[in-house]
Amino acid sequence: MAGYGAASRLSSEGRNPIIFEKNNYLGGHTTSFYFEGGYIFDDGPHISFTNDERIQKIFAESVKGEYETIKAYVNNYWKGQWIKHPAQCNLYGLPNDLVVKILLEFSQLEANNLKINNYEDWLKASYGKVFAETFPMEYGFKYHTTEASNMSIDWLGPRLYQPDLEEVIRGALSPSTPEVHYVSNFRYPTHNGFVSYLNPLPSLANIKINHKAIEIDADSKTIKFKNGTIEKYDSIISSIPLTELIPIIKQVPKNIVEAASKLACTQCVVVNIGLDRSDISEATWSYFYDRDIIFTRLSFPHMLSPNNVPDGKGSIQAEIYFSEKYKPIDKSIDNCIKTTITDLKRCGLIKEDDNITFKNGWLIPYAQVIFDLERKKSLKIVRDYLDEIKISVCGRYGEWEYFWTDESFISGENAAQRVLDSSKA
Repeated sequence: MAGYGAASRLSSEGRNPIIFEKNNYLGGHTTSFYFEGGYIFDDGPHISFTNDERIQKIFAESVKGEYETIKAYVNNYWKGQWIKHPAQCNLYGLPNDLVVKILLEFSQLEANNLKINNYEDWLKASYGKVFAETFPMEYGFKYHTTEASNMSIDWLGPRLYQPDLEEVIRGALSPSTPEVHYVSNFRYPTHNGFVSYLNPLPSLANIKINHKAIEIDADSKTIKFKNGTIEKYDSIISSIPLTELIPIIKQVPKNIVEAASKLACTQCVVVNIGLDRSDISEATWSYFYDRDIIFTRLSFPHMLSPNNVPDGKGSIQAEIYFSEKYKPIDKSIDNCIKTTITDLKRCGLIKEDDNITFKNGWLIPYAQVIFDLERKKSLKIVRDYLDEIKISVCGRYGEWEYFWTDESFISGENAAQRVLDSSKA
């Protein structure tokens, strides 16, 4: 998506960019995969919920106006109970003792005046110790693979809703509460999966697939690829993950290599399930707090577009998170698939007599950036060096940020603009 943004900006200025794609297909992390029988699964869950009208228009035009508009309904699973999201506003039905403790702490938050040094401090200052430790700290460990005390709050934005006391009390007394999730409605292409948003890309750039960069020489302005070709360049815009980009640049100072090695991200095993029915869940996606359930989040691709599945079928995509730095992968893909099915049955989403019509899984090596306490300092060192040698980076892994779809596109545009500006200087 960042490459799309960069190509769009450059072509609008009459430039002729070349995209070197390491895979034998276009799309990167925005790719959608097509499987026998008519199942489509994206490379992890992707939706567009931007409020930026300019980006909305670009995406709509890229699929010729053929997109679905879906109302988001999100829920949570905790110790056998389904809870409307966000849990802090929807305590109704939880154990009385737990609710009382949460309400008492929430009512005293302003008096606590806690100092914020990390994500754990922020959670306890925002929601109280009991709620923080029971819900977001548990989910966060599954999602980020590290403790909240080891994370900054640079990534939060609107992601965690902060209710007032009245909202919390009303949500404890009644099952009916207002929708306050930061995603209310979203769009998804009607045909061929999320990657359809990249439809215009081949008309904007010369795309060369099977070109994995293995060496960049900033002095001679050349890139060497795994297939043996060497290309000269005028300017580079890179969305390669920084942890892979730095090692392929010639003569990188040792401190830069060390800084890049400290950047952390999660890896995600996605498990995809097809069922012989579509009435699997009322939620468009669900969060799971319990550590003894293998997956962290579920989404349901058949609810995004009916064309993601064969007629009458349903689909589930489960996310299981690991990280090289904090939680190395300790299970095979087959084991993840088997355990996912077992846990889906535990949660009641798959019934014993269900006919599982499809199952597979794969590893996404770069999933979410981990905003641990080493990130900020290390990232500045790396980015300053790349600025020095005039490599403009973009995208979630190029900038090492928690970008959504629209932010990734804009990141590509901004990287292209920096190149344009420098060429005029």
